[in-house]
Amino acid sequence: MKTAVIVNLSKADAITCAKKVSILLLKNNSEIYMLSEYRPYFEGIKITYYDTTSLLFDNCDVAVTVGGDGTIIHAAKYAARANKLLIGVNVGRLGFAADVEPDEIDKLTRLVTGEYLTEERMLLDVEVIKNGNSKHYLAVNDAVIARGQLSKIIDLNLSLDGEEISKYRADGLLFSTPTGSTAYALSAGGPILAPQMECILLTPVCPHSLFSRSVLFSGDSTLSVSVRFPSECGCILTVDGEKNVEILADDKVIIRKSDLKLKLISVHNRNFYNHLNEKLKEREV
Repeated sequence: MKTAVIVNLSKADAITCAKKVSILLLKNNSEIYMLSEYRPYFEGIKITYYDTTSLLFDNCDVAVTVGGDGTIIHAAKYAARANKLLIGVNVGRLGFAADVEPDEIDKLTRLVTGEYLTEERMLLDVEVIKNGNSKHYLAVNDAVIARGQLSKIIDLNLSLDGEEISKYRADGLLFSTPTGSTAYALSAGGPILAPQMECILLTPVCPHSLFSRSVLFSGDSTLSVSVRFPSECGCILTVDGEKNVEILADDKVIIRKSDLKLKLISVHNRNFYNHLNEKLKEREV
């Protein structure tokens, strides 16, 4: 088996944990692949290095992230495009998307023996149309269309399958996958969805209305948004908290289910809601 290990180098605990993961899997007849930039941190361990993340995923069978949810989300897009399996080791604060805690690293030997479960997660295709040109972004958790830092409240028109269905006056609109329902959408007052569902969750962000609530759309829906705001203001599309795109009044943002799927590995057989309760209790500390 060929295992790619993706590490958040900004976390000292992640580097230490990744060394343990690599040594464990090497002892269990797995080859270890990493990015070339990791080389100074893993001297003395037999590792094959690649210069780009795309090459890393093209050549591996499975990928293990060592970091927080941000590390998993970043790697998930490469895993989905390369159709590779992914599992996360949590050395972040909460790690909603991670399956393994640092004291459970020994369970990663199940990757070699095949004693694990696989589940597919829906992703979002976020298309931005500017001046007749189109650009697509892949979202694991969510896409947020929101006012800029110095902006006033903005007006957003929402269409479903080409027909306008609603107008919002708000700080923004948040579109999330079921996986992303426990991220920003949860903080914005949205419902918790089982991650295996296929639907698009819309949650208004600070709406100027007593009656604006989250709406659940079919996974086959095509949603489009146009924005109206004062000329001195701005609007930003943020995808998974890592990609920002300026949105102008003449632009259109289209959100639909992606053709790609994220395939996550679990070495546990546990109930999603029990696991969620444990994570939420940790947040209260």
